[in-house]
Amino acid sequence: MTEHATQENDSEDAREAGSVTASEVIDFLPDASKTESVKTEIDLFYPDEVVGNIPPFPHLFRHPIKATFWLMRMAFGIACLVLFLAVIAAIPIVNFIALGYLLDVEGRVARTGKIRLAFPLLDIAPRLGTIVIGIGLWMIPLFLLAGAAADARLVDPGGQSDQTLHFLNRVASILIAIHLCLALARGGKFFCFVRPLKNLIWFIKQLRAGGYFERAALNVSDFVASLKLGQNFSLGLRGFLGAFIWLVIPSLMFSAASAPEGGQGGPVLITLLGGLSLVIVLGWLPLLQAHFAAENRFRAMFELRTVRRKFKRAPLAWMVALVVVYVLSLPLYLFKVAALPRDAVWGITLIFVATIYPTKLLLGWVYYRASARTKNAWFGWRWLGRTIVLPLLAVYVFLLFFTQFIGIHGSGVLLEHHVFLLPIPY
Repeated sequence: MTEHATQENDSEDAREAGSVTASEVIDFLPDASKTESVKTEIDLFYPDEVVGNIPPFPHLFRHPIKATFWLMRMAFGIACLVLFLAVIAAIPIVNFIALGYLLDVEGRVARTGKIRLAFPLLDIAPRLGTIVIGIGLWMIPLFLLAGAAADARLVDPGGQSDQTLHFLNRVASILIAIHLCLALARGGKFFCFVRPLKNLIWFIKQLRAGGYFERAALNVSDFVASLKLGQNFSLGLRGFLGAFIWLVIPSLMFSAASAPEGGQGGPVLITLLGGLSLVIVLGWLPLLQAHFAAENRFRAMFELRTVRRKFKRAPLAWMVALVVVYVLSLPLYLFKVAALPRDAVWGITLIFVATIYPTKLLLGWVYYRASARTKNAWFGWRWLGRTIVLPLLAVYVFLLFFTQFIGIHGSGVLLEHHVFLLPIPY
């Protein structure tokens, strides 16, 4: 009996030890729990169809041809993506989608630290670029034929050549329009635009199979949904409003002495106070906007205390990021000198988007770096960062004051902070 009791006690001790051991294993796995938390956060913001959509880079020495094509496809995709953003950024109201996309990119990197998630439309962008190229190539013969028909009408109005060329122009327009629609229906790949007969055979087979139009409507709906236009518009609008609230009062004060009669007394003092306020705001606004992009909450745009804590954890990284942001943004004010025709604005907007995009990646990465740390940096590094950033911001604001004298909108250019507001020249 004593032996039996001893065995029971031993088994109870073993069970207790096993439970303690299990508890210790769970308690001492912070990395696993953190990884699961990060994975849950990624899945919450980005479903599986947009996470890791960039194919892995092939081994450069084992598969050099595949690696070369991978680089070419990525370069073409990024170029198409920037071009797409530049086009929509040149359209009023719609340009909030471009700003929202840039903030979405910043938020992705800020939450995960992964650059591969910074191009959410990269799998769609090459197809959009191919569609634009394919349609553009088929527009060339139409333009040439239309020009020849117009010349024939000027030379011989109502003559045989005039009637023939206009008839050919109408027939070619109808046939090319049908061909382009079929090429888009097949997926919009490049070879779809150069094989019209195969497109027609494919379309006939789809009609015979039945249910084609329902499938086509579903595919178009899925494609439009993958662009997330509504979400990016909301993100861009809220990001614009938050940054504008921070910038409007200092910017208006800063432009008080811009008028010729405002060179003495009160306006000068208001301008100096506005410039000082603008230096402080520009020092924190990139961090605040990165915080807003990461949290996707409008209130996060005004959580200065949280942002200051993050600055203390990576002061030198924030210093470098701020220097890069404002060094890249200042030359863009030169494109505000003259007003361009509306159909030519996208060309300048292309430069704006291509310049601002890397700054969003950098700010998002620095935000993630600061969020991953739990301890503040040495106070000497913190003060060194402030000591370097503040004079540079003062110089930036000083140069910014003179942009109103070269900009097409005068003092209004001081309210067009393209780094934080809309990425457009004016």
